[in-house]
Amino acid sequence: MPRRVAVTGLGLMTPLGTDVQSTWDGLVAGRSGAGPITRFDPSQSPVRFACEVQGFDPARYLEKKEIRRYDLFAQYAIGAAEQAVVDACLASNWGKVRLERVGVLIGTGTGGVATFEENCRALVEKGPSRVSPFFIPMYMPNAAAALISMRYGAKGPNYCTVSACASSAHALADAVQLIRNDAADVIIAGGAEAAITPLAVASFANMKALSERNDDPATASRPFDKDRDGFVMGDGAAVMILEEWEHARRRGAKIYAELAGFGMTADAHHITAPAQDGAGAQEAMRLCLADGGVQPEEVRYINAHGTSTPFGDAAETAAVKGVFGPHARRLVFGSTKSMTGHLLGAAGALEAAVCALVVQRGIIPPTINQFTPDPACDLDSAPNKAVQRPVSVALSNSFGFGGHNVTLAVKRAA
Repeated sequence: MPRRVAVTGLGLMTPLGTDVQSTWDGLVAGRSGAGPITRFDPSQSPVRFACEVQGFDPARYLEKKEIRRYDLFAQYAIGAAEQAVVDACLASNWGKVRLERVGVLIGTGTGGVATFEENCRALVEKGPSRVSPFFIPMYMPNAAAALISMRYGAKGPNYCTVSACASSAHALADAVQLIRNDAADVIIAGGAEAAITPLAVASFANMKALSERNDDPATASRPFDKDRDGFVMGDGAAVMILEEWEHARRRGAKIYAELAGFGMTADAHHITAPAQDGAGAQEAMRLCLADGGVQPEEVRYINAHGTSTPFGDAAETAAVKGVFGPHARRLVFGSTKSMTGHLLGAAGALEAAVCALVVQRGIIPPTINQFTPDPACDLDSAPNKAVQRPVSVALSNSFGFGGHNVTLAVKRAA
């Protein structure tokens, strides 16, 4: 019998809260996490707002020496991982788990970009002697996965996936494959990002990818709205404990949901722009349904990639219509990025975690900031208000610069 994959723990560090419950409460309430940038002085930037994590206290998870030596993205990852490990009741039960069968896969789009910028400035302004000896281990994208494995003694598969905004969705898909193939019993999987930095914001702003609603950040991220003008940067981390189903049952773990399937494709089209026919996204969804043994009519919710860009949202809407036909109008196709902003490489894991909570709790978060309908984005997005509805299957879409497409299928535990 095929090895199934259970979700037994969740940890979140987001612009809506520093744990699962506060994030979920913010999502259901339709609260925006956007506000003025506080990480640096943005006065010279055309974009001066973002969705920052507020209230994160690294001392809850790390020693002072570790805080100095770990980039913020890795600190977020460790915080979310610790939450997930505790939630899965593994923190005090590692002795019951074979650590060589525990893996760690943490995706990121940029790694320690803040560390990179800081050390570049030091090199240019003060010379080579002022570059930190910790620069490489702080900056490298695989640092979060490495540090988490060392923290728990996890000796199974351990690496980082880097595919822009699809990074952590790829991490989850890889984790499913590894568990199915009997290469691991438990995998700590997810993503982390801390890219609200002068260089990253300037780059996205100059390519006209970001919303420029500096006068009203809370309404800037408006996926599917006719007047959307770009995405809002966000940061944070999301980690899931993925576990072989029978392994989870034997140790009496609670099971949020089943991560039942995935589909992965490439547009082979453009380095930043989506294919307008949505062919790659369509195929990712079709492959995911087939892999998870899901009929299209079983899907009741799709957490859209839905970044609030003019071309991307329209292409994804067209792709959903192409896959689901008339059923597309009977499901909710919403974007939680309207509230969290776009967590880049961490977005896929966050949104898969949201899907796990949706199928467990029967509440679909809204897509806020829906003011003016766009004829090209005419599916039900749960506009501005959460919807109570049983959901047996939810999909999560993640599409990254470079044309990377990942769809994940989350089933209600049964």
